[in-house]
Amino acid sequence: MCRNIRPLFNFDPPVTSEEIQNASLQFVRKISGFHKPSKANEGAFQAAVEEIAAVSVRLIHSLETNAPPKNREEAATKAKARAAARFGD
Repeated sequence: MCRNIRPLFNFDPPVTSEEIQNASLQFVRKISGFHKPSKANEGAFQAAVEEIAAVSVRLIHSLETNAPPKNREEAATKAKARAAARFGD
């Protein structure tokens, strides 16, 4: 999985539209292989980002859980610790 795409479900505070947009952009970049598409591919690239963002919003709003929401700061701290252990940073 792309290191920049983070889980977005069941957090307090809830996910923002900007976070969903950023994750969607990272996903399209990963699968297309383009960081920035050419002019010829820009429309398709942007359309894919928008479609994935819309699907992601529907998915997140349709999911259910009995688990308490995760704390964003704690999750970020754990992720940094895992990355440091893995990559020696």
